[in-house]
Amino acid sequence: EEAIAKARASARSALELDPPLAEADSAHGAALDKLDLHLVGAVSRTHAGKKLNEVLGDAAPELTISRSVADALDTPTDVLVDYTLPDVVKANALAAIRRGVHVVIGTSGLTHADFEEIDQAARENQVGVIAAGNFAISAVLLQRFACEAAKYLSHWEIVEYASALKPDAPGGMTRELVHRLSQIRPPEVLNPIEKTLGEKATRGATMNGMQVHAIRLPGYTISVEIIFGEAHERLTLRYDAGTAAAPYIEGTLLAIRRVKNFVGLVRGLENMLD
Repeated sequence: EEAIAKARASARSALELDPPLAEADSAHGAALDKLDLHLVGAVSRTHAGKKLNEVLGDAAPELTISRSVADALDTPTDVLVDYTLPDVVKANALAAIRRGVHVVIGTSGLTHADFEEIDQAARENQVGVIAAGNFAISAVLLQRFACEAAKYLSHWEIVEYASALKPDAPGGMTRELVHRLSQIRPPEVLNPIEKTLGEKATRGATMNGMQVHAIRLPGYTISVEIIFGEAHERLTLRYDAGTAAAPYIEGTLLAIRRVKNFVGLVRGLENMLD
């Protein structure tokens, strides 16, 4: 299921939301009821041809839902916001970029190579792209605190917890955290993975020199934990998401408003914060 909303603001913009957000009517109301943003289109294969307010409720404008991103982008817009699935997000983003439309990406699953391709396309077309693994302010603060701790603590590993149905591993928030930490420094390794006795795979995946463990079980939405260890002490930082969409809305709106100020890819919502 794809759900895309395109918003026209003082600068026109576009918004794409995944199924969990699409079901959060109260959060949608908060997102749509902004005087500087005007929703001009929506996309859903399931609901194509219907009116958006029939699907999302009265808070949404009365516009016809398109079947594809390409069809929706026929309406002039400034920003496409993608909250869909890993297997379609890159194609959606590139389609918008090639039409000169800025993009905000909240979908996980993009690789470093994907981001490089998106960045190159955005620069060639002189548009901005903001990609964040999590638009919740508390998630942004976890990354900020972790990067600060990495300047002083030399050893760490990351553990991610998510729904058993989440298809990508690790998720976008963890990939972004790894990227941010790699810009600080890699952790020191006391016992190299290749010297592990027994099943080396149980030590997790090595990403940019750090160990990452992805757990998939029912009962989780998304949680990310980074554990720092030094002699005789530990520091644990952890983010836990609930099931509501509300924590992501304000961060997403901030990115929509700021993305037109950039050319190329900006990774992480922290770059938008004062």
